[in-house]
Amino acid sequence: MVMAKLLSLLLLFSVFFVHSNAGEEEAFDVRQHLSTVSRYGAVKDVADNSFVASEIPDGCTPIHLNLVARHGTRSPTKKRMKEMDNLAPRLASLVKEAEEQKQPLQNLPAWLREWESPWKGKQNGGQLTVQGEEELYELGIRTRERFPHLFDEDYHPNVYAIKSSQIPRASASAVAFGMGLFSGKGNLGPGKHQAFAVTSESRASDIVLRFHDCCNNYKDYRKSQEPSVTKLKEPVFDEITSALKRRYKLNFSRQDTSSLWFLCKQEASLLNVTDQACALFSPSEVALLEWTDDLEAFILKGYGKALNYRMGVPLLKDVVQSMGQAIEAHEEKHAPGTYEKARLRFAHAETVVPFSCLLGLFLEGSEFQQIQREQPLEHPPKPPQKRNWKCSNMAPFGGNNMLVLYSCPANSSSKYFVQVLHNEQPIPVPGCDGSDLCPLDDFKEKVVAPHLKHDYNAVCNTKAGQQEQKPASKVSAF
Repeated sequence: MVMAKLLSLLLLFSVFFVHSNAGEEEAFDVRQHLSTVSRYGAVKDVADNSFVASEIPDGCTPIHLNLVARHGTRSPTKKRMKEMDNLAPRLASLVKEAEEQKQPLQNLPAWLREWESPWKGKQNGGQLTVQGEEELYELGIRTRERFPHLFDEDYHPNVYAIKSSQIPRASASAVAFGMGLFSGKGNLGPGKHQAFAVTSESRASDIVLRFHDCCNNYKDYRKSQEPSVTKLKEPVFDEITSALKRRYKLNFSRQDTSSLWFLCKQEASLLNVTDQACALFSPSEVALLEWTDDLEAFILKGYGKALNYRMGVPLLKDVVQSMGQAIEAHEEKHAPGTYEKARLRFAHAETVVPFSCLLGLFLEGSEFQQIQREQPLEHPPKPPQKRNWKCSNMAPFGGNNMLVLYSCPANSSSKYFVQVLHNEQPIPVPGCDGSDLCPLDDFKEKVVAPHLKHDYNAVCNTKAGQQEQKPASKVSAF
């Protein structure tokens, strides 16, 4: 009797365990694990449920909006399309070799035998896709709906400044966003479109949106670090390559695994295909591959080196300056239509990631204090450990930071507050005691001021050993 009960319990436990594992597999959505290749719609609502957003105090009204956004979903670059063209004959060769060796290929997916690149014959790459246009167009509509008080005036470039880098996919993203933002408010065509200006600086001198292109020290650093980053990633690729060999009986190389992972990201993001290249990998393998991409971004774009984000100080200064001008116009009661209410910028992951670091976002535990003391940080923890540094959330296609300036005349402690939104969601800011809403003076003192002692030219164009530490400057725009 006892033995029968034990067997029954064991059977129930087995069924529960299998069901639970099946549920985990089913819940895993690879489209949320594609690092910087993730689509905005797949990740924008993936929020930290443990974080409770602040209530905007009664009587507060938004008086200015800063937006720093990445371009929307784009096609692969010409270099990457060539890699995919070369992958097709490579896969055919691997299959042929396995057949000649009489390998058991019953687990080999049918698509892999006759695969050809979806981008075969394409001459141009890197441009904004239809999905990317839609992402930014819909973001523009939602932004106007969320802040009707800010977008209730007729368009004028001095009221709504729209800026992009000189790269076509960024300027096209700015256009798509503007079409959504001003939809129905103009006089052009049946849709009543509004013509609007998008301004850009020369790529050779744009230290606000493409500061990485103008920063010689950063270019030297990146070139010197890329081989060591590759070395750090190799053990993961070797482990997964060995697993693929055992699973599919093909003699995959490390480069094959890298190309298949790239194909997975492009298929899932651009084509919404998740049952081909992505299905070659288990969820745990996808998590590891995602981590290698995030690790590379951490070292070459993020907290891995202070230079990565210090070169973004001109952008931070531009944000702060726009807030100061908005406060001045508000306090001097300038007439509507004569002052800026939004500054909207469209650029790249190389812009959004350093800017997020300047704000102190996506840090672990006491890391904000380490950043303040200019101490190096540990690399993001490897799966299955959890981490905040996930580029699928931090800088997906269309990823963005919004800084909303509120006037709160009835508040006794502070007349102005700054709210930080990431991908349209309130996000904890360590410099604001872990809140998304910060009294302006605290934001200036704890978030902005520590960075302003670093001059762009000294950071980027003065060789190590020659840099002189400048005294911390005041936030003069206020």
